[in-house]
Amino acid sequence: MRAAVQHEIGQEKLEVLDDIEAVGFGPGRVRIRVRATGLCHSDLSAMNGVLPQPAPFVPGHEGAGEVVEVGEGVTDVKAGDRVVVCWLPACGVCPACKRGQTELCLAGFMNAGTPNFRRPGGDVFGFAGTGTFAEEVVVDAGCAVPIPDDVPFDIAALIGCGVTTGLGAALNTADVEAGSSVAVIGCGGVGISAIQGARLKGAAEIVAVDPVASRREAALRFGATQAVSPNELPDARQRITAGEGFDYVFEVVGRSATARTAYENTRRGGTLVVVGAGAMDDFLQLNMFELFFDEKRILPSMYGGGDVLRSYERTVALWRAGRIDLEGLITHRVPLAEINEALDQMRTGTALRTCIEL
Repeated sequence: MRAAVQHEIGQEKLEVLDDIEAVGFGPGRVRIRVRATGLCHSDLSAMNGVLPQPAPFVPGHEGAGEVVEVGEGVTDVKAGDRVVVCWLPACGVCPACKRGQTELCLAGFMNAGTPNFRRPGGDVFGFAGTGTFAEEVVVDAGCAVPIPDDVPFDIAALIGCGVTTGLGAALNTADVEAGSSVAVIGCGGVGISAIQGARLKGAAEIVAVDPVASRREAALRFGATQAVSPNELPDARQRITAGEGFDYVFEVVGRSATARTAYENTRRGGTLVVVGAGAMDDFLQLNMFELFFDEKRILPSMYGGGDVLRSYERTVALWRAGRIDLEGLITHRVPLAEINEALDQMRTGTALRTCIEL
């Protein structure tokens, strides 16, 4: 079968090969024919080494498709079912799951160290234990979440990561208060989803901050009340909050510099929500006096900060009701053979989300 492979960390281009085999099928496992997968910035971060990932590997973790076969003991799905790939499944028995913090379950991360694929040259890993830039993938049964028949594969793929992460940051982690002021720094697919979440919660002012003009324009269509470049943020803060700072600031880039900017633009007593996935050696510096004196809440948001399965269901319900726009997030569609063009679209900010059709 075909898959896009990263041979070494740091390479900027993927190689599409047709000698890949999905491995690991057996009890408790599911084989999925991938039909659509989104390109998420985390895939780029794994490729360039910001996020830890053994190589060679198949990127991709935001996918949807059809179940081909199920292993012994699998009862929640069957062959022919339509599913979204959940890259962070909950085991249901660990302390985090028992506390209701299923997004902190480490079971899914344990899969990342086991090869998902094989080719004549040896084993190949799948990013985040999945690897959806492939025609087929074998995953634990908990990674295959059934979706209703009326949800297209491309929409389902987005729900698998970016939309769940951004919406959840606003709805679950921040629990944005109606009438509040919000700034979102970084307006790709996840940031746009956070904007839609803030709008759903009734935020009065939502300022989108991004250096790319096309993304700023898109943010206005999805619910932002204003859109500014980073160097225009101080003026927006002054106009909207009289210089006090925003009630909520979402950092959706994953860099200490933007997190520091987000902190400085959060009002005293306000909330900074860290959504972007950054590097382990990129440190955010805060002094002890400002932490004490400003009383700003710093809330990291992992995968939307809530129960993943409930978040999927909520997103589908909101989409059906027309309360959120998911189709509009997909700005580009390419076949797997053009994956490197899609990577360039992501790097330049041209795309909000590119759908890879398999």
